[in-house]
Amino acid sequence: MTDHAKPPADDAKSADNRREGQGPDRRKSVVDLRAPGTGLERRRGPGRRRSDFMKAAEEGEMTHEQFLFIKAIDAYKRVNDKPFPTWTEVLEVIRKLGYRKTVDSSLKLDAVEDWTESADAPAFPPNEEEIEDAA
Repeated sequence: MTDHAKPPADDAKSADNRREGQGPDRRKSVVDLRAPGTGLERRRGPGRRRSDFMKAAEEGEMTHEQFLFIKAIDAYKRVNDKPFPTWTEVLEVIRKLGYRKTVDSSLKLDAVEDWTESADAPAFPPNEEEIEDAA
């Protein structure tokens, strides 16, 4: 019999203790490290159900909004030959689709100031060249 065929007695004993609830529960330490209450939690627990919006998307039935977003990101990736756009580039696509931050956020994020803008705000602030050309 080889040495690795049978675990040492101490390892077998500690594995049995974990199964019987005697050893440390590794799951608890992971759960405790999560930031609670941001509004971004996707894990479902008792009393938490998926929204119809999320449920339909996960089952492959996209809304017009979801389909438009996916097509816009796909077009960006093809045109720019970039398989993995940065988050700044994703935000650029979202802004070009016409989205603006017009209401207060429902998320609870630490160390971030919330803000809003008018619905007719430009997608991007004008750069110095555009300001000079307009003058």
